[in-house]
Amino acid sequence: MTTETTVTWLTQEAYDRLASELEALSTVGRIEIAKKIESAREEGDLKENSGYHAAKDEQGKQEARIRTLIVLLRNAEVGHAPESKGVVESGTVITATIAGDEERFLIGSREIAGDSDLNVYSEQSPLGAAILGLKVGSKTSYTTPNGKEIAVEIFAVETWGGD
Repeated sequence: MTTETTVTWLTQEAYDRLASELEALSTVGRIEIAKKIESAREEGDLKENSGYHAAKDEQGKQEARIRTLIVLLRNAEVGHAPESKGVVESGTVITATIAGDEERFLIGSREIAGDSDLNVYSEQSPLGAAILGLKVGSKTSYTTPNGKEIAVEIFAVETWGGD
């Protein structure tokens, strides 16, 4: 069995923000959720205790986020956005016509976008995989999960500036 590790490009700011989130979830977050579970457990019958079940669900989501962050940070390539050479790559902002509509979006991890309003597509998404490595002026298409064929034309590739 082979496991493929995906390297994720992150800015230093995104890496620091995610590392802080991981630290908070792994320490204070775990203590707080354990207190919630214990408090709910003291209320009695666990079968019909909605507070207990809600706290356990929250704990599961928190632990999943911790695991995600550990893998993401372990496999992160930290640095500046790649300088745009007119080629679609992780960490670049793309302007393209997709199914007839002009869109501007970032290719990479959702985590690097931070508070930006830009849509983000991963390199593994159908769109991301179809356009990765293409140059300005290139046309291609990709197939959506529901089988629809979508036309794409690349108009601009810019360096991500954190906006």
